[in-house]
Order: sequence, then C-alpha cells, then structure tokens
Amino acid sequence: MRLITFNGYSPKAVKPAKKVGQVIGTTWKDVSEHHLFDSSIDSPLKARGERMRSATWKAMMLAVLIAGMNCASPAQTASTAQPELNLTAKSDPPPAPDKGTVHASTTPSKEQLQPTVAEEIEALKSRIDQLENEVKAAHAAALADSNDTSALKAAEKELLAGNGAVKLPPAVPASPAPLSASESSSAQAAPPTPAETPATKEISAQRTTKGEPFPGDWTWLNSNGHAVDSPMATKYFTPEFRADANYILDYNHPHDDTMGGATESFRSDEWQLEQISVGGDIHIDNVRGRILFMNGLFATTTPRNDATPSRGQWDLTGAYKYVSEAWGGYHWDVAHGLNVDAGIFVSYIGLFSYYNFDNWTYQPSFVSSNTPWFFNGLRVQYFPTPKLKIEPWVINGWQSYARANGKPGLGGQILWRPTPWLDFVWNNYGLGEDAVGFPGRSRIHADYSAQVKYYDKPEKFIDKMAFTLTGDAGCEYGGGPVSFATSDGALDPKGRSPEMGTTDTYNGGVNCHNSKGGRPKQAFLGYMAYDRTWFKKDRFAVTLGGGVMSNPGRYLTLLPPINGATAFSGTPYFTENAGDRSQMHDGTITFDYMPSQFITFTIEEGYRYSDVPYWSGRGGITPPGGNNGAPSQYACASGAASGFGYGSLASAESACYAAGNGTSPTSTNTIWWPDLRTNQTNTTVAIKVRF
Repeated sequence: MRLITFNGYSPKAVKPAKKVGQVIGTTWKDVSEHHLFDSSIDSPLKARGERMRSATWKAMMLAVLIAGMNCASPAQTASTAQPELNLTAKSDPPPAPDKGTVHASTTPSKEQLQPTVAEEIEALKSRIDQLENEVKAAHAAALADSNDTSALKAAEKELLAGNGAVKLPPAVPASPAPLSASESSSAQAAPPTPAETPATKEISAQRTTKGEPFPGDWTWLNSNGHAVDSPMATKYFTPEFRADANYILDYNHPHDDTMGGATESFRSDEWQLEQISVGGDIHIDNVRGRILFMNGLFATTTPRNDATPSRGQWDLTGAYKYVSEAWGGYHWDVAHGLNVDAGIFVSYIGLFSYYNFDNWTYQPSFVSSNTPWFFNGLRVQYFPTPKLKIEPWVINGWQSYARANGKPGLGGQILWRPTPWLDFVWNNYGLGEDAVGFPGRSRIHADYSAQVKYYDKPEKFIDKMAFTLTGDAGCEYGGGPVSFATSDGALDPKGRSPEMGTTDTYNGGVNCHNSKGGRPKQAFLGYMAYDRTWFKKDRFAVTLGGGVMSNPGRYLTLLPPINGATAFSGTPYFTENAGDRSQMHDGTITFDYMPSQFITFTIEEGYRYSDVPYWSGRGGITPPGGNNGAPSQYACASGAASGFGYGSLASAESACYAAGNGTSPTSTNTIWWPDLRTNQTNTTVAIKVRF
C-alpha cells in the first residue's frame, strides 16, 4: 500500500488492485481544486489549458488501463495466470537471453508485478507535475508580454510627442517554475545556454542634456508662425511643406501687370503662386541639416536682386535659385546647445521671416523688404542659457551667393527672451564690400527689434495683443576719391532720377554721415512698428502698421524690373548712383483668418509712397513688344534697344530718331519711358499653407 501526494493533498491509502480508478479520480479532482487551470488566466491560456486537460485525461485513462491489467494478476486463479502471462509477453516481450545462460523460469512472479504498478503511478505523477509547471510558466510569460506591450505603447506616445530617444524598461523575466526530479537531473546534464547577442545601440537624434533653449509658446511672435505641431515628423526627420498663392489688385492698373519695388508683390490682377517649397530638418546622432527647395515667383525674384554671380565663372544663380535654405552642421551638448552650420541659411535682419506664412502682414515695410532674406556662409549658434542665443556669422556678403569684391561679410545676432511675453533681437553686419564694381567701398548695418505681448486672456473674445518695433541704421564708406565716369559728370544736389534731368555718372568714394570732401553721403535710416490683436482663441487677427525709409545712394532701394533689369544690369531709368535720393513710407491693415494651425487666409490693404517716381503706373514698365534683352540701355519708342546706356541720352535719342522714332533727333518722344508713379495702393488676397 502506497501514499500518493498532489499539490500538498494526501488521499487515503490505495489498494493496488480495485482502488486505482478511485485514486486517479481523486487526484484529478485535487488538481482541479488547486486551480491548475485557473479561469482567471487570459483566453489564450484557457485554450491551452483545455488542450492540456484533454491530453492529460487521455494519458491517465491509458495509465489506468495498463495498471488495471497488471494489478488484476494477483486476484486471478492459477488457471488464468498463463493467458495473462501470454498477454504480457505479447505486449512487452523480454529481451533475448544471452548464449550460455540458463533461466529456470520465464514466468514473472508477484513481487515483480507489484513494482510495475508503483512505477506507472509515479510516472503519472511526474507527468502531471510537468504539465502544471508548463501552465504556470505560460501564465508568467503572458503577464510579461502584457507589461512589455504597455511599455512599448508608452514609448510610442513619447516618440510621437517629440521627446527624442526613449529608454524602454527592461522586460521582467517570468519566475521559473519548480522542476521535477527527472527534469532537474536533465537540466544539470544540459550544456550551458550561449549568451544572447547584445542589442544594437539606439542612435539618438540630438542631445541637449540641460534642455532645449527658449521653452514656452512663441507662436505670437512676428516671423515665427502660428503652427505648433508637425504631424508628419519622425524621430530623425521633420518634413516641411509650404504653399503661398496670392491675388493682388494694384489700383494703378499697369497694362503689363508688372509691379516693382517689393520682395513680396510682383504681379497685378492675377492669381500667382509666390512660393511652393518642400524639404525639412534632419537630426541624427547630433549631426543636423536642413533643406528647403523653393519654386514659384520667389525662385526668380530673389536671385535677380544679387549682382555677385556676375563676378567670375560658374552659374551661381542657376545653382542656388531653387533652394531657400540648404545647410548642414553639428550639435554639441554644451550648455543649452552649441551648433556650427554652413551653407545657405535665413537672415534675421529686418525681423520679418522670408516666408509670408510666418508674418503678421503680407507686405512688410521697407526696413524688412529691403534687407537680406538669406546669407551664404558659416554660422555658430551658442545658447549659454535657455533664454539667450549668441550667433556670429562669416558670410560671403549682404544677401549674396558670392563676394562682390575682396572682403567677406562679418556679422552676428544676439537674441534674448527673458520672459514668455518679451523678445529682443540685435543684428549687426560689417566689413563686407558689397557694391559690385566698387572695391574698397564697405558696408555696415545695425538692426534692432523688440516684440512685446502686452495682453493675454485666452478665455476672452479678444484673447491676445502684441506689438513690434524695429529700427535700422547703416551706411557705406570708402571707395577712393571723388570720381566721375564722364568729364561732364556732376552730382545733382536734389538726387533726382534721370527722367527728371540728372546726368551724374559718379563712381568714386562715399561718406557715411555727410558729403565732406565732395564725396556724397551713402546711408540708410528706417523704422517700422506693428500692432496685432487676436480674437476668438486665435482664430482671427488684425494687424496695423507701417514704416519709413531714407536711403541716399539707393544702395538698399530695390531696383524696379524695368525692361527686365536686375541688380547686375541696372537700368538708365532708375539709377543707383551715390547721392541719388530715396525716401519712402508705407502702411498696411491686415486681416487673417486661421481655422487651422496649418493655414492662413489673408486680406490686406496697403499704401506706399516714394518722393521720386518709383511704382508702376498705368503705362507699365515693359517696352513695346516686350523686353528687348538690353535692360542697361535706353529703349527707342518702338521698343528696340538704342545701343546707348546711362550718361549717353543724347546719343540714344539720335540713334532712335535715325531708326524712325520721334519727330526730331532732340525730341524726347524718340525714347520709350517707363510709367513710374510716386504712390501705390493695392489689395492683396492670399492663401498660405504650412505643414
């Protein structure tokens, strides 16, 4: 008689013959009561438990059948012993005897049958223990998988929120189930498991241990834009898409639909695509870069203001015209960040952004429109505190793809945001010789701005108010003594344009503050101010503002595109000689509707004034028959090139008269003249998108 134990439960003594079935039944009940297949286990484990229960039940039934046959032998008579022996012999034949060995009898005794029953029951017990351990191990593994799933979901949320690399918690190993005696001996004999291959090190995007600079909400700033999310961003790449289309109605109604004197307003009475850009920012293991391709009108109107590609070889305009930003660099985890970047990057001079979506108005004032939109060179950005940036530049020149003369430009910015409602920026530029054809003439410029958010009540209908104030001052100096290109040259004391009678062809040195020594004053002075009010949780906004500019020498006054003129070609109809005057002022009122952070609908009314004829009038600025390919020459009344440029008006008149233009060689009607006005009023409707 033997005592059998399952899970700490000891049933009564079991007789070896008739009570085997009772032992097996009691044992299974004990296993069930001890929750071997607990109903609280998840559904996959329930299914597995059902399969295990079925397999276990079949194994136990087979064991009972074998045990019953073996245990029935002692109760049978001697007459039935031989059939039982034959059955046993058929089912499990003994091994063949060795030669030379004599056995007295091959019939098993009663003592030999009794251990067989015990071994069968012991094997059954071991099998049940093994199955119980497997179920426990599976349950523990399921719990570990559940924990891993929760950790992965949390990590995914952090990555989508833009928190950089996320360190996942280590997986919790399942508690090992106790081994049976046979399994323990097998485990001791098993060879050691080889070490797992270490996981590949995760590459971070950009590390700034002390935190990124300028935390908080700065979407109220002019030039910053009101988008706060980037739904397509990944850990390493933040894509960017921009589209800007406008319809501008110029009340001068130029017949060629051409507008001049701005870097945002180009065509009248037409829908035009001003900008279409795609690109983004890349950050991988502290290596950084940005590319923003640019097409639309910006791809033509921006390069034409740079004369430096005319110096030397290679088509720099063609190389760069389709990118507005293209640079690469590295980020060091020093203080709150240290970056070194090289390539084409946006200029901060003039406060407004290069991209209209980011600005409070569509057409900024002269202080912004007439100052650089980009630089080509090297910059260093250092953030000693989360509120301060120091950024020096070494660049080719003043919004130029190349150097204009022998010296590069130097400059820098200091940006300070002491509180979430206050922003100060100081930009300075100097050293560069930026007038093509005038070596030795250097330029300096200072641009300072303040932005203040003076009202912020998100729960109110009028929820936010802010203003900006920008002041600029600069000049050019040097370039040698007084000099004229022709013997009859003379400075016009009033700095009038050529169509008003001036004939100066000055190409000598200039002064920064006055006309001392006969060298004309070459300077820039201007300011602009804007006030913006937001309504209904920033869905609507109204901006009022404007500015003034005085620029004797016109070195920062934008050249009108008369007959296709560029900064390099120039035009005899609007000169940029030293001493030529240029005084202007403007004002705008802008209404923005922003139903989403990714789009802005704009309606703007603007007025601009110049003290010399400058804006396109009804007659337009295109010669009859279209551009003749010689923008630096006077055009005849027929539209053909005269063959003579600025300083040779009389020769141009004679040539045009000889070609059948005008009524006499000295008549002004032999020459075509653009229709330039002193004022411009326009209405702008624009749709701007940014992702």
